[in-house]
Amino acid sequence: MSSGTVIMAEPVCLIKKDKGGNLLILPQAVAILKKIDQPVVVVAVVGPYRTGKSYLMNKLAGKRKGFALGACIQPKTKGIWMWCISHPRKAGHTLVLLDTEGLGSMEREDTNDDNWIFSLAVLLSSALVYNSMRTIDSVAIQQLHYVTELTEHIKVNLQASDEDKSTEFKRFFPSFVWTVRDFTLELEYDGEEITADQYLENALELKPGRDVYNLPRKCLLNYFPTRKCFVFGRPASEKKMKHMEDLSDEDLKPYFIQDAKRFCDYILSEVKAKTIKEGYNMPGRMLGGLAEMYLDAISSGQIPCQENAVVSLARTTNSNAVAEAVKFYKENMAERVFFPTETEKELSDIHGEVEERAVDIFIGLRFMDEDQKCQIGLKNLLQTEYTAICDKNVVESKKACESIIKRIFKPLEDIASGKYKSVGGHQQYCDDLKRFTSQYRLEKGKGIKGEESLDKYLATLEPVGEAIKSADQSLSGTQRKGKILTGVATTLGVVAGAGLAVVAVPAAVVGLGFTATGIAAGSTAAGMMSAAAIANGGAVAAGSTVAVLQSIGAVGAVSTATTVASSAVGGAIGYIGSRFA
Repeated sequence: MSSGTVIMAEPVCLIKKDKGGNLLILPQAVAILKKIDQPVVVVAVVGPYRTGKSYLMNKLAGKRKGFALGACIQPKTKGIWMWCISHPRKAGHTLVLLDTEGLGSMEREDTNDDNWIFSLAVLLSSALVYNSMRTIDSVAIQQLHYVTELTEHIKVNLQASDEDKSTEFKRFFPSFVWTVRDFTLELEYDGEEITADQYLENALELKPGRDVYNLPRKCLLNYFPTRKCFVFGRPASEKKMKHMEDLSDEDLKPYFIQDAKRFCDYILSEVKAKTIKEGYNMPGRMLGGLAEMYLDAISSGQIPCQENAVVSLARTTNSNAVAEAVKFYKENMAERVFFPTETEKELSDIHGEVEERAVDIFIGLRFMDEDQKCQIGLKNLLQTEYTAICDKNVVESKKACESIIKRIFKPLEDIASGKYKSVGGHQQYCDDLKRFTSQYRLEKGKGIKGEESLDKYLATLEPVGEAIKSADQSLSGTQRKGKILTGVATTLGVVAGAGLAVVAVPAAVVGLGFTATGIAAGSTAAGMMSAAAIANGGAVAAGSTVAVLQSIGAVGAVSTATTVASSAVGGAIGYIGSRFA
């Protein structure tokens, strides 16, 4: 198989008759056509059985054997057979040869089958070869009555009037080639030599008032855009002709070889690709779809309408083209996008490249999307797919960030261990937070929500930081007050060492709130008491400064003998009051 086409080693049946007498198309043959993306040049041969149609098709294929030949009265070809080969003259084209069952077979019970075979050959081909024997005379032309019944079996436009039908047929019908086999006459007219084409045109001349005589001639003149004629002399002796497929060129008469060459040269050089509405070249895959639609219409008792078939074909073809493009987009985005992307631009660039290729695929497969509705619809579908991918990218980015945050910032969340429950704990916490934040920003694979996820997480830590800061400040204040109390204790110790009895509460001590009745609420003494308790784990230590002052306050008397000592102590206690105020 080469690019865009299929090379068949031998012909296959395209259309046959089932046991119920209905024409049906073979799926395996259609499957072959649907693999062909190249434009197709379709040559169909029709004519009475046993006239050598299959031989001409084999010559076009460049083979001696292929389509079945026969030397008996029983027709060899049943239905319509197909052979696809690479076009020998037109690069990038596939030549599709259609060999049809002989018209007028004695074995055929329903003569209407001939009309359908003829009509399908007309509908599917870009060149229709009508093969007959010996001469083009009134009998031969009357045998071509199938052409007069085409209006009963083919519609080009449902709205066309009878007057318009011939114009419509000429626009869409294939070129017509009449091949005359075993021709023995001289190509002369009124004593002058004429060409085979002139011979055909002379035979198609109309005669006034001869409606029956003129009808098939009018049809041939009005329905087909071009007409061509080839005449072939007898190829060999009767004995040899019984084994035509085994004969080489050496076994055939030279003039026959020349006639066959002229025919093949014309078909291979002049016959154009099959076209339909608006001059579109038809690829093989669409030919298969068209054949299916025509057979569906015939099977349902309807007349095949080319316009309807083309519209339906366009709808089906474009729908399939959109599906192929979307499939390509999904598969390629799945292969190329690794979630989460680091930036939105990275994802956007991939989308742009894949979308462009997907649209190219659609354009290569589309048919008659002049208003670009299907292409616009495709872009909308691709945008929907892209939006879903962007949404997934956000979700995957958030998940990745959560995982990285949990791993890096885990030590900060271990508050219960008491790591930061010490003087300077808040500063240590801030240093750790800064270090972990820097480490997070260096991590790969966070995606487009890296900073946003970090900001949200840091916001959740603000209350934690404030709590640590408050605890740190409380611990620092307690430690400072403890140092002051130690100084007071030292002063009291000096006084006691001087032999001075402290037996009363000086005015300064009373001012602190150490009274005979207890510690005054809201006083400096109360603050000292609280600080001492915090420093000692909840209780005032025996022998501490606060304990001594509390004991002194309990005596409740003042001695004048202790005035000097009390003054010394009062100075120290006054300092305490100023520090705890």
